[in-house]
Amino acid sequence: MAAWTAGPGRALRVTTRLGWDIPECMGQVTSKDGTTIAYERQGSGPALILVGGGLDDGSENVPLAAGFATSFSVVNYARRGRGDSGDTPPYAVEREIEDLDALIAAAGGSAHVFAVSSGGGLALRAAAAGLAIDRLAVYEVPYAISEEMRQRSAQFVAGLGPAAASERPGALLELFMSSFGSSAEDIEQAKNSSFWGDLVAIEHTIAYDAACMGDYRPPAFLARITQPTLVLTGAVPPDAQPGMGGLPADFFMRAAEAIAIAVPRAQQATVEDSGHVADPQTLVPVVTAFFQR
Repeated sequence: MAAWTAGPGRALRVTTRLGWDIPECMGQVTSKDGTTIAYERQGSGPALILVGGGLDDGSENVPLAAGFATSFSVVNYARRGRGDSGDTPPYAVEREIEDLDALIAAAGGSAHVFAVSSGGGLALRAAAAGLAIDRLAVYEVPYAISEEMRQRSAQFVAGLGPAAASERPGALLELFMSSFGSSAEDIEQAKNSSFWGDLVAIEHTIAYDAACMGDYRPPAFLARITQPTLVLTGAVPPDAQPGMGGLPADFFMRAAEAIAIAVPRAQQATVEDSGHVADPQTLVPVVTAFFQR
């Protein structure tokens, strides 16, 4: 899940304007099924892999990568079907777990992982599957706790097939946005924005993120995660953010509480001054302290 204001390339443009360091290495790994996964690496120290959320080609994590690079060797990658990464059909969540496993191997055999939104759903699955993740931190994973959100999530999942079958550009995007907090006005404004075309180009991956989230209920496999896990939410509630006003104020907080209860070695924290797109200045120190314990 991502606020509609954070389209592909937006974070990269901010990075250029603020003069942060550019990545030291751009490369790719080959996943188990032969799909190439593109990444950028910068910094030095213990390996840290960043996992993006919905409608993100890796650009949204660029400011976070720059912040983490002072303490870690940071790998920021484009998930399959996005950016310069390949996309071998048919899609399966297991293939994305294999992508992350290949990146961990290339990073030295083990790594910390920080994952955002529905990317957190993927990272939690990967940890439960036994990948060599040292410590895991997830930010605002959109599990549905209330009955209202469970029904809304079920309607969203049911609508994915018909929206894709329509072959109308933007149909999946509109379904996603209307299901998770965007008003008709928000959607119309996004359609008239400069980044709408970029989002349409990767809208097929909305179904990939939905698969990572399952039925959007906190899954039973959370109890199998053995790694120390930090479960984070931003202090700015979703109903106070552009494009997310239709979500309950406690949506991400309730999800975080459920994850923290289910994962045996989890702890929960709030990141000040951050919405669904986290503020690097407040998030990076919190996550860095956790990974350095």
